[in-house]
Amino acid sequence: MSRTLIVTRPAPQAAVWVERLRARSATARALPLMAIEPMADTTALREAWHLLPQRDLAMFVSANAVDGFFAARPAARQWPRTLRAAATGPGTVEALVTAGVPPALCVAPRAAPFDSSALWAELQGETWSGRTALIVRGDGGRDEFGQALRAAGAKIVFAQAYQRRVPQWSDDEQALARNALADPARHVWLLSSAESIDHLATLLPGADWRGSVAVVSHPRIAQRARRAGFGRVLEAPPLLDPMLSAVASLGDP
Repeated sequence: MSRTLIVTRPAPQAAVWVERLRARSATARALPLMAIEPMADTTALREAWHLLPQRDLAMFVSANAVDGFFAARPAARQWPRTLRAAATGPGTVEALVTAGVPPALCVAPRAAPFDSSALWAELQGETWSGRTALIVRGDGGRDEFGQALRAAGAKIVFAQAYQRRVPQWSDDEQALARNALADPARHVWLLSSAESIDHLATLLPGADWRGSVAVVSHPRIAQRARRAGFGRVLEAPPLLDPMLSAVASLGDP
């Protein structure tokens, strides 16, 4: 029997990943560890859209940031023809292109690790003094990219596009989690967020993770997974081929 890959991304993205994994003959199920809620008041987001032509860069921390920002786009407002959209990884770039940003205007790390440090490495050679960057994110979060831009002399403006919450699991999702804990050798957790791992403690208090396997998309997430108690943690870029190769390296269950 093959292993079941547990996709823990927020629900809309998890569904896409499950579909793509199944197309590659993998057994995959969605079990979101993060709930994404839209902003109840989008006034600030609409204002951010109106001011886009005055920005020198717009950086999106995730695909969720893209979705939330474009959901608030005022009627007839288009993406500025020369404004670059920065992203930390391929999933966010895909969301930007799907939303209508020309691929030529998207800038992102060319290879793993896909994070803010790698993104800054693509941009740090430019002159940023006196320029303004918009950072679109959720509630709070890391600010390494903004700090780097400030240190280079740029002005930073933030826009909150969504809120992160602990998800409310359905009965089927709770059953999947219990099965994964009861038979860890036949399940692999695909983890793409350190904060999501923290939610496991709330959703599954007292769980013993020593027999469980996780495939994670960044060293920072790997550290959090090990602290949570996962017995085996493999790292792979958030792309289908590397993640499936990591799972294949485990051998038969």
